[in-house]
Amino acid sequence: MLTNQKELFRLPEHVTYLNGAYMSPFLKSVEAIGHASVSKKCFPYEVTGNDFFENTNRLKQEFSKLVAIDDYKNVAIIPAVSYGIATVANNIKLNAGDEILVVGEQFPSNIYSWQKLANQYNATLQIISAPADFNQRGQQWNQAILEAIHEKTSVVAMPHVHWADGTLFDLMAIREKTKTHNALLIIDGTQSVGALPFSVKEIEPDALICAGYKWLLGPYSIGLAYYSDALTNGNPIEENWINRKNSEDFGGLVNYEPEYQPKAGRYNVGEMSNFTLTPMLINAIEQLNEWQPQRVQEYCKSISEEAIQTLRKLGCFIEDDAFRAQHLFGIYLPKTINLEKLKAKFTKQNIFVSFRGNAIRVSPHVYNSKEDFEKLVRCFR
Repeated sequence: MLTNQKELFRLPEHVTYLNGAYMSPFLKSVEAIGHASVSKKCFPYEVTGNDFFENTNRLKQEFSKLVAIDDYKNVAIIPAVSYGIATVANNIKLNAGDEILVVGEQFPSNIYSWQKLANQYNATLQIISAPADFNQRGQQWNQAILEAIHEKTSVVAMPHVHWADGTLFDLMAIREKTKTHNALLIIDGTQSVGALPFSVKEIEPDALICAGYKWLLGPYSIGLAYYSDALTNGNPIEENWINRKNSEDFGGLVNYEPEYQPKAGRYNVGEMSNFTLTPMLINAIEQLNEWQPQRVQEYCKSISEEAIQTLRKLGCFIEDDAFRAQHLFGIYLPKTINLEKLKAKFTKQNIFVSFRGNAIRVSPHVYNSKEDFEKLVRCFR
């Protein structure tokens, strides 16, 4: 079992930060690497040709360990989830009447590209919304998704956990159903990967797209994307020099190369080597690999379970444990609790959470403690 790791962060003692789903704090080690990396640009003659490739390969390798990818060459470095999703959408052709399935109130970066693709081919964007009834809500939602996948379904694009309230989706069962109908499964792992176990080897998604600044504990404007072999011969959304074969040979760059780097190498964002952000994200993912996502889940459960039981007794709805994540969950209020008064109490007590849709989103990590949840519950009382 992991113990509290708050000493590895610079969070003030008077702050109760239960908002990792909004943006993670940096580890002290990541912050230090960031400062050193920025300073290195003061001495550009120290930046060598190898620096354009060594760290990016290390980053892809560490991410591959985290999510069980056999070949790190299936990983691309991206600036944002929207970029990774657009790369997939750019390589899909549909027939009129085909369906793209998404879940209700999904994060916009995993919606807009699918809307555009559906319009382009006269296809349908099928939205599977959460049940209105809270009774067995997560189970019903998963069942509705499975029942909606049929012979017209070409793409299922969804998260592992819902960004607003942490509802957990059964990706293994969904993957099996998509295989039956030859549909692609595209996963936005931004709100899960790093804190919740995910195995590419087991789930076999066609793509897994992750922003780096949330549960990967990295900086903003860098992320990672896995693309299966079935997608690695496609067209990138930009053409940059570093994605071409033999780009390591700076002296030969004017010998324009028609071939790309192997596998997902063609999908890297321009200037992927980012000498500041890349080493920071490497360090963050190295730490996550040491902690292990399953242990992060266990730790978050250990510090929150008593508070969750109390909140349920107060009339709040929190999804059944089997259908929600431990690091991210939504609290739906009874009519007896005034939301505006509750927000004021959070502000007074320096408690940071998010308000997403009708849910109060609570998202702890290893820098939190049982005392943080006791403080949260006192505001509800």
